[in-house]
Amino acid sequence: MIKNYKELKIWQKSYRLCLEVYRVTKGFPKEELYGLTSQMRRAALSIPCNIAEEYGRKTTPEYIRSLYRAYGSTCELETQMLLAGDLAYIKNDRIFELQSDIGEVERMLKALIKSLEINT
Repeated sequence: MIKNYKELKIWQKSYRLCLEVYRVTKGFPKEELYGLTSQMRRAALSIPCNIAEEYGRKTTPEYIRSLYRAYGSTCELETQMLLAGDLAYIKNDRIFELQSDIGEVERMLKALIKSLEINT
């Protein structure tokens, strides 16, 4: 039995993704500090935060809505990651790794949402 949100694999994976986004964006140009850097960090941070926030409330409909918000943030982050790659702020091999991580988080979120909707 899972005792808290930190034991959820989806939270752990999305938290690690968030850390990587913070690390990667450290190297962005200073003029992007309030632009792409900030947007990517907010989107990345939103994913584990939304997973954690509603988990604590223990109501399934609210939790599903929160998971959809987290999923939307993964889509937002992926778009921003593509832009950062096209602007040559991130190397192609690193983009591939991060997109793979984002894709895994998206798949895990879809599976969790589906299982909760079936059981509601």
